[in-house]
Amino acid sequence: MPAGKRTAVTGILGAFADETELLLAQVQQKKVVLIRQIRFTQGVLKGRPVVIAQSGIGKVNAAVTTMLMLEHFQPSEILFTGIAGAVAPDLSPGDLVIGTKVAYHDYGSLLPDSLQRRPTRNPATMQENPLYFPCDARLLQAAGAASKKITLEKMNSRGTSLSPKIVTGVIVTGDVFVSSAATTKKLHEQMNAVATEMEGAAVGQVCWQQGVPFIVIRAMSDNANNNAYSDVKTFYRVAARNSASLVITITEMLSGSKPATKATAR
Repeated sequence: MPAGKRTAVTGILGAFADETELLLAQVQQKKVVLIRQIRFTQGVLKGRPVVIAQSGIGKVNAAVTTMLMLEHFQPSEILFTGIAGAVAPDLSPGDLVIGTKVAYHDYGSLLPDSLQRRPTRNPATMQENPLYFPCDARLLQAAGAASKKITLEKMNSRGTSLSPKIVTGVIVTGDVFVSSAATTKKLHEQMNAVATEMEGAAVGQVCWQQGVPFIVIRAMSDNANNNAYSDVKTFYRVAARNSASLVITITEMLSGSKPATKATAR
């Protein structure tokens, strides 16, 4: 595919309503477009033209919504915002992860005693994709700068008010809600993961194959351990708002940037 220019529009996705409502509340000049029963909201956020959609939970929903967004709105980049389970032992609910890479933790060959992880393939070329999809360097730079400007909501836990920290690292994706300390330990040791969720690598694969820059931002709602189900109910709303706040600040920093040039399709 020859190189070409995309429009100076930022696409933003979140899996469920709490992950996108803060964004939508600040969008001006709203226009709603319904495509295949998915609601896309166009407008201006902090001076940047945007299109925002709720993808739904899971890899298939995320991939479908991403592809529809790319096809119909041709954004110059995709930002994914939402919550995740902390995998790195030094992370706590409320902390944010700026994804440097995303990967599937549940794709591969199921052996008698383990899962042998394998790369996906590009359906257009049948060539193997990378096992880890790298987030865009320019967006990582913007996210790093934004993290120094933002004020996040504190997380109240067991009577203590905690100030979230922001780190970078590998985010892994699977069609399961991880609530197992043993599994979390394996993901950290085997994949160098710092967080786990259910959509990011699907977005990354679509963007990689289409040559579109992307980044995944996640706030920790739990520690993906045996207490995850109870913790996520306590912390997910604040975590979702903090992730959205960072994405809003990133979007503001992109408002003065030039449209990206489309990369050659991979």
